[in-house]
Amino acid sequence: MDLEQTLAIAASGLSAQGKRVRVIAENIANADSVAASPNGKPYQRKTITFENVLDRATGAELVKVKRIAPDRSPPIKRYEPGHPVADANGYVLTPNVDRLVEVMDAREAQRGYEANLQIIDAARHMASRTVDLLR
Repeated sequence: MDLEQTLAIAASGLSAQGKRVRVIAENIANADSVAASPNGKPYQRKTITFENVLDRATGAELVKVKRIAPDRSPPIKRYEPGHPVADANGYVLTPNVDRLVEVMDAREAQRGYEANLQIIDAARHMASRTVDLLR
């Protein structure tokens, strides 16, 4: 595997983890929202999946976002009879977002992003050392 492939793979990893962080940030930002009406649906947590894609130009196997889709788990019901959007039984539908899960996903994405940065830095250092040796 040559340097160009290494950089392409690491760059695709950076892009994928960056998109993952954006999805997580959206989930956390909407964690406290509620349905707009008693019969409405609240924000649904989004999930991101990746796929392996062959880059024909470099021959490298890159990671790409396959899909960003809503999590199919049901919304969380909270008993708040005085809330303006409570249903007839006094329940308010809230998003299916667990902040702890989102924070852990964010940390994992951050570590993946940092690992790809380290690979780019190592490849750049190796290329620089090679040029130095050839002088």
